[in-house]
Formats: sequence, structure tokens, C-alpha cells
Amino acid sequence: MARKIRRDDEVMIMSGKDRGRTGKVLRVDPKKDRVYVEGQNIVKRHQRPTQSSDPVKAAGGVVESEGPIHISNVMLVDPKDNKPTRVGVSREDGMRQRVTKRSDSKID
Repeated sequence: MARKIRRDDEVMIMSGKDRGRTGKVLRVDPKKDRVYVEGQNIVKRHQRPTQSSDPVKAAGGVVESEGPIHISNVMLVDPKDNKPTRVGVSREDGMRQRVTKRSDSKID
């Protein structure tokens, strides 16, 4: 089954601690049905200092990064009016095309 939300899509978070906020999808994990949204669902990990060329790992401390959000808790933002919308699929000339249900505009 093809995912209706892809990387670089603008999405709005519909539930959870970041409800109502929008951001760009950084990556999608289709096996676990999760998305990672830029700047949202920030989690903290305590990193032990290591002998590494990466300055973040070498210094150690508390590292903040985006955590996963279930794909059912985000909705695509309609490019016309910046409101959340469902995503449909239409076929034109044998090609699949993602369209918004709100304004029936093409996404890709």
C-alpha cells in the first residue's frame, strides 16, 4: 500500500502534546507507520561522551531530536488554504496522482 504522506510534505499534528502545530516531514518509517516531523515531538537522550570525530558525540550531554509520531495523528496541509486535509489518489494517463480532498488540488 502506498503511503499518502511522504518526505518533505507539510503536515499538521492532530493529537498529542504538539497538537495544532505544523512542520515538514523529515522521514517516514512505513514498517512502523511513523513519521518524523521537523521541530515537533522533541525527545531528549542522554549521550555518554565518546572518542569520536563528531563533536556532539565527543562532548556528550543531553541531545534533543525529533521523535516518531504515528501516521494517523498527522494530516497533510492543503497548499491553497493551509488547513488540514485528507489525501486521495486519482489516475491520469495511467499515473497515480495525489490530490487533496479539501480543494481537489494536485500535491505532486
